[in-house]
Amino acid sequence: MAANIRHDQAMPAVVALPAWNEAERIAACLSALGNQIRVPTGAVLLANNCIDGTEDIARGVTLPFRLDIRSVVLPPREAHAGMARRLAMHHAAELAGLNGIVLTTDADAIVPPDWVALNLDAVAAGAEVVCGQAVIDPREAEDIPAHLHADDALECHYADLLDAIAEALCPDPADPRPRHTEASGASLAVTVGAFNQVGGVPLVPSAEDRALVAALARIDAPIRHEPAIRVTVSGRLDGRAPGGMADTMRRRIMQQDEYTDAKLEPAVDAYRRADFRRRVWTAWAGRNAEPDLATDLQLPRDTLHALLAGPYRGAAWADVESLSPVMHRRRVRFADLPRQIDYARELLTSLTAPVIP
Repeated sequence: MAANIRHDQAMPAVVALPAWNEAERIAACLSALGNQIRVPTGAVLLANNCIDGTEDIARGVTLPFRLDIRSVVLPPREAHAGMARRLAMHHAAELAGLNGIVLTTDADAIVPPDWVALNLDAVAAGAEVVCGQAVIDPREAEDIPAHLHADDALECHYADLLDAIAEALCPDPADPRPRHTEASGASLAVTVGAFNQVGGVPLVPSAEDRALVAALARIDAPIRHEPAIRVTVSGRLDGRAPGGMADTMRRRIMQQDEYTDAKLEPAVDAYRRADFRRRVWTAWAGRNAEPDLATDLQLPRDTLHALLAGPYRGAAWADVESLSPVMHRRRVRFADLPRQIDYARELLTSLTAPVIP
């Protein structure tokens, strides 16, 4: 698993752990980090307004690396998950140095023994950003109603179909399938160079993980969604981050949401989005947009040319998505999900079926 040992040694790897009152889980989290095939250089525990002894418990865990515990007392308007992750990763980047890598997970997570190794291997293969997946602890998953598992399975299946359509229309050499579509703070890794280039974690109260990956995509940092990296997270309903997974599960236990996850859209929209991305990427590479691209995007020709003249393909595409009226995202209702799955399968079949002369 840790095939690139020389690379591991050349690239310091520091783990960032934001925590808020995690006395019950922090020891298990740290012990898992201490049981790595490739031991990290160090870790930063950012104790965010903790009052339950999280720091004392962390100090009592014997680890094969240095644990830097930083306790902060933030005002209410700043004491959120986004700020905690921002501070934790900033300190970790300082410790790792300009040639290092920052990894981050959650203080209630249990990383597998090959977590550091797999992330470093992905970076050695050319990635500057590595996204892993979060999976709920199987024991705690048993306490979650079956209908939530069923809804999640349908959403994940649909997301994978849309991703397969995107790959067929606009493949990304840095992130081939098999892959996943998550950008979760439970498992992220980023080179310090790329991290510093985007100014660290965006200052948002929540969904800071997605915001960071989006910022890195804007500067064309190669992003790998590695399916082999799976981190176990808590299935608790009293989550630490408002608007996070715990809030979603608690709400859906009472009643199914009207809409699926916000990243999902109708299959025809996903097809169109991927095809437009291909066309924008091609135009950016040639610095010469096809004549009807501006018309199809409903953008002024001068505006599109200005976007395509920028130094980054990712920024050009992100700005096109933001400015083009035809790129407005529509949501998918749970009631419509089976029909959308069937349609996505049809579209994928049309894209991947062999051409018969």
